[in-house]
Amino acid sequence: MEEITIWHNNRCSKSRDSLCFIKDNIENATVFEYLKTPPTLQDINQVLEKLNIPAETLIRKGEEVYKSNFKDKKFSEEEWRQILVQHPVLIERPIVIRGNKAVIGRPIENVFDLLA
Repeated sequence: MEEITIWHNNRCSKSRDSLCFIKDNIENATVFEYLKTPPTLQDINQVLEKLNIPAETLIRKGEEVYKSNFKDKKFSEEEWRQILVQHPVLIERPIVIRGNKAVIGRPIENVFDLLA
């Protein structure tokens, strides 16, 4: 099986649920705690390519930093990517990666489908 990586935030119940499912079903999975070790621009670019979505789709719009700094403002794709690098708390979670594909684990059925 291809390597599995989860971009994980332990404070998030959906992320914990996905991690539990992965640990119960996959022997060797990599846990990337992106708030402890923020992703680089290259990491963001790669995950967006695997998710096949624009950067703005990955933004958590309920976060205070979004509401105070970015809400109702227009940014280019590259600017959104830089914003994700500078403010990793805005990254939707969890992200589960398998080979060249990735899903956002909301709902957890997305993770089931990726690992099936």
